[in-house]
Amino acid sequence: MLAAIRVFAKSWVAAVLMGVLIVSFALWGIRDVFRGRISDAVITAGSRTVSSADFKREFDRAKAQYEQQSGQPIPNDVAVANGLDRQILEGLATREAFAELLRKMGVQPSDKLLVAEIQKIPAFFDPVSGRFDKKSYQQRLGDNGLTVPAFEQMMRDELAEQQFGTGMVAGLIVPRSYAALVAVYGLENRDVALLPIQPQNVAQPPAPTDQQLTDFMKQNAAQLLRPEFRALTVVRFSPAAVAEAGPVDQAEVLKRYNFRKDTLSKPETRTVVQIPAKDAATAAQITARLTKGEAPSAIAQSLGVAAITYSDKPQSAIADPKVAAAAFQMKAGQTQTLQGSLGQAVVRVDNVTPGHTVTLEEIRPALEAEVRKDAATSKIDTLTQAYDDAHTKGASLAEAAQKAGVPVTTLGPIAKQGVDQQGKPVPGLTQKLVDTAFSLPAGGESELVDAGNGEYFAVKVDKIIPPAIPALAEIKPQLTRAWMLREVASRMQAKAEELAARVKKGESLDAVAASAGIKVARLTGLNRQTAAQNQAASQEVLAQAFTGKPGDVFTARDARFGFVVGKIEAIRPGDPEAMARTAEAARPQMTVAYLRELEAAARAAARQKIKVHIDPARARAALGIEPDTAKPAGKPGLAK
Repeated sequence: MLAAIRVFAKSWVAAVLMGVLIVSFALWGIRDVFRGRISDAVITAGSRTVSSADFKREFDRAKAQYEQQSGQPIPNDVAVANGLDRQILEGLATREAFAELLRKMGVQPSDKLLVAEIQKIPAFFDPVSGRFDKKSYQQRLGDNGLTVPAFEQMMRDELAEQQFGTGMVAGLIVPRSYAALVAVYGLENRDVALLPIQPQNVAQPPAPTDQQLTDFMKQNAAQLLRPEFRALTVVRFSPAAVAEAGPVDQAEVLKRYNFRKDTLSKPETRTVVQIPAKDAATAAQITARLTKGEAPSAIAQSLGVAAITYSDKPQSAIADPKVAAAAFQMKAGQTQTLQGSLGQAVVRVDNVTPGHTVTLEEIRPALEAEVRKDAATSKIDTLTQAYDDAHTKGASLAEAAQKAGVPVTTLGPIAKQGVDQQGKPVPGLTQKLVDTAFSLPAGGESELVDAGNGEYFAVKVDKIIPPAIPALAEIKPQLTRAWMLREVASRMQAKAEELAARVKKGESLDAVAASAGIKVARLTGLNRQTAAQNQAASQEVLAQAFTGKPGDVFTARDARFGFVVGKIEAIRPGDPEAMARTAEAARPQMTVAYLRELEAAARAAARQKIKVHIDPARARAALGIEPDTAKPAGKPGLAK
């Protein structure tokens, strides 16, 4: 093979090919052969891109919000399976498309405006000077995982959107006729007559047979199904359980006191005013003016210097060590000219707050509690090590606990919700213990689990009771009551439909009610704005009342256990003055809603105008999830 290659290299064909390569390198350059374009973009919208790291940061931020709402951690694969990655991708794609469209339209803030807006953000101020500080700016961005270019691009986008929005909405308000329609609709008055059908208006059903209850159970099997229960054996290691109540080693208490005394004590603080003086004559002038009560800032400004005020600060806070030492020897109200390391200055002490050295007796209880806690923690370490050694060598949970000298307890049966078979909470449970127990098979034993706060536990699943429908005998009274209520409701509904049919055929509602021995109730002046405040009518009744026309008859569930036959007796327009007031009050709200629709339309238009490329596989890879294992999300929406 090598010999054949050498022969080919010496042939005229190889010479021609080499010449072609040389010409191509001369025309197009050699760098592009080796340079290769490698993109990390998850989203590309025109000239704008979102990297994998940017996507992951947005994903983590959104997931953290869901975790805070749910009160428990959410693994990435669970969040992806519920479509959170697609939701974030779609949101970012729309944002980038809108920003790119604004750029093409020429809506871009100037550099001067950008700098001015950034310098207004208090998070970037120096705590001493109270002004924008470049170091604080860079450090705060770094603490939040942002670079200066990335943050400034975010600011540019935000300012561009503000400029676009301001131009779009300037002077915009919906027409008065729009608000008038809302007022007419909301204040329209309706009179409704209601014939209530209650349990006493129908014959009571006989008690159900066992066969009827059995059939009822089958019909409601999903609601009656009891969850899985588990019986557990638990061994716990808690510092509180092994803490000793006897005397504490006072030598250790004293040692800790001596070590922390300085940090626990409060140093003396003073309020000191310092004005630089170039010579003795200037110092005398400053002293005289201070004595007369003139403001230090005014004196300093007239001399072209700056007064420095240390408000309630310790000696270490004063920049000049010599001035600090001398100022902390002066009395409150005293003014003195001092020669410091940085020059001469006039110093006045306005206030002195004495320091406080904490005594051993003041913090003895806390130190003793700490020593006891540390001793208990050390003992827990010894016990857990003894348990772990025995368990690793093959001892069961109970045997290992016995060798460690720790008692075991039995719990349950309990459900995954932490309740017993009667639905009552089981004391002594933690969510971590329950989750661990329900991750094991029957007979399975966990390793030692860190429960937090220096506590540990191990759990064994003694028995698993699978989900099952309870026996009829166990729930017969409750089931009988539910069956009776269903039958009564069915009879009331049938009665309501029977009476409604008579009214629809021409009988008056009052005559039908009288024949059934029921009194008609009337609701007058109902309108959509105040209907929800009416406690006498259910939502179902109100829905029927506001969707029909005069003379319509309907049946609906009552606000209480029952049904009603209703009739719309009249529909009247609202009061003109009230409608006028309502219309004017509604215009601002309608304008805001209209503007939101305009904004949504603008963003949708950006998605159509700017061709956006989304790479879901790269996005999932940024989250550490293999593309072929993630369930493809359908229509993007909120994570479940």
